[in-house]
Amino acid sequence: MFSGIVECKGCVTGLRTGGGGGVRLRVQAEGVASGTALGASVAVSGVCLTVAGIDGEHLEFDVVPETLRRTTLGDLRGGTWVNLERSLRVGDRLDGHFVQGHVDGTATVAEVIRRADEHGLRFAPERGLMAYMIPKGSVAVDGVSLTIAEAAGDTFTVALIPTTLQVTTLGDRRVGDRVNLETDILIRALFHRLSGAGEPSVGAGAGGAAPAASLGAVSSVTRELLERAGFLR
Repeated sequence: MFSGIVECKGCVTGLRTGGGGGVRLRVQAEGVASGTALGASVAVSGVCLTVAGIDGEHLEFDVVPETLRRTTLGDLRGGTWVNLERSLRVGDRLDGHFVQGHVDGTATVAEVIRRADEHGLRFAPERGLMAYMIPKGSVAVDGVSLTIAEAAGDTFTVALIPTTLQVTTLGDRRVGDRVNLETDILIRALFHRLSGAGEPSVGAGAGGAAPAASLGAVSSVTRELLERAGFLR
C-alpha cells in the first residue's frame, strides 16, 4: 500500500531481458535504496514492484511480461526517469490517498496547461476509465496522488503545484506521452457495490498480475444514480 506521495525520481540504468519475456530493471535510486530491503515493495511510476536486488544506490526489479504490456514500464529505456515511493509503514501519515500500485490502464497527455498562475495536464485515458474520474476525486498518475480538477467528455484535468513539478516526472510530460493510471479504490468499490459487478479482471502490479478495473459491467452506474444515492451533491 502506498499514498501517492513520491519520495524521489530515479534514473533507469539497465534493462536486461530475462526468461519468458520479462526484464530485469535496474534503477539508480539515491535516497531510497539505502532504506530498502530485499523483497520490499516499491512503486515505480505507480507500478508496485518487488526489490530483487540492491547494489549500492541501485535497485533491481524483475518485471513480468504482463506488467510490461499493461503499463508504461514496457516503454522504458536507459536514461528514463521514473517516480519512486516505498510502501507505507504502520503509523505513517497518509498525505495522499490509498494507492495499491495496481495500474488500471494508461492515459495519453492531451494538453499541457501553462499559465501565469497555473500548471496542469489534461489526459485522455484508455476506454472505460473515465467512469471513475470524478471532479475533486483522487487519481494516481505515474504513482503521483492528484486531485481531479475537471472531468468532461473523454478527458480529465489535474493541476500541478511547484513541488510536484520538481519532485516527480510530471513536470517533464509532453503532449502524446503515456502515463500509468490507478483509479481511486474507494470509487471502484462504490461502483462495484452499486452495480453488482463481478470480480475485476487481472491487470498489472507487484510481480506481474494484480487487479485492474473491468468496466464493462458497471455501465448501469450513472452520475444520476450516485446523486440519488447521496454520494454526489
